[in-house]
Amino acid sequence: MSGRLIAPELETFPNRYRWTVDACYRLKELGFLEGRFELIDGEVVNKMGQNPPHFFAIGRIAHWANSVFGDEFVRVQGPIMLTEPDSTYSEPEPALAVTREAASAYVDRHPGPSDILLIVEVSDTSIRTDLLVKARLYARAGIPEYWALDLPNRRLHVHREPAGQDYSTVTVVEDGGSAGYGAHPDAVIAVADLLPPVAR
Repeated sequence: MSGRLIAPELETFPNRYRWTVDACYRLKELGFLEGRFELIDGEVVNKMGQNPPHFFAIGRIAHWANSVFGDEFVRVQGPIMLTEPDSTYSEPEPALAVTREAASAYVDRHPGPSDILLIVEVSDTSIRTDLLVKARLYARAGIPEYWALDLPNRRLHVHREPAGQDYSTVTVVEDGGSAGYGAHPDAVIAVADLLPPVAR
């Protein structure tokens, strides 16, 4: 498979127009793209609107990450850069990213793959995209660890050891289990503590 997310022979719409990151920034400057969005494989994804469980989970993950890494190293819902060729057509905005350096290192640029220790996505309606498309983007960029919190099914998908198109190790931790950041074994969080309480 080539560096693209979808091989040409598998492309459903082979003549589709794929937006570039630069083009989207120009459109935003001209007032044609409003609000928050991310670009994934040439598709503009609207980031506006979060339901209460989604917002709750992001807050819980941020609280845990701040306590482990320090708030100067935790970015919530901020863009990141990828490696070529993905950086031409994709600029994800994960729910959370943990960086190697403090926030002052990224005043003039977004952090790239070599800057990032951990990425977390919170998935309610986007779990398929987060487990397939985004996981491949992050693996190809060499992001060492990627978590996808699946709200509807109340589980956490932990991706480690990027190797080419995918992660070599993917562990699914169910509600009731715990997960830890691979390079920091004492940084453990119960999956239940990341999820909205179950209504009784």
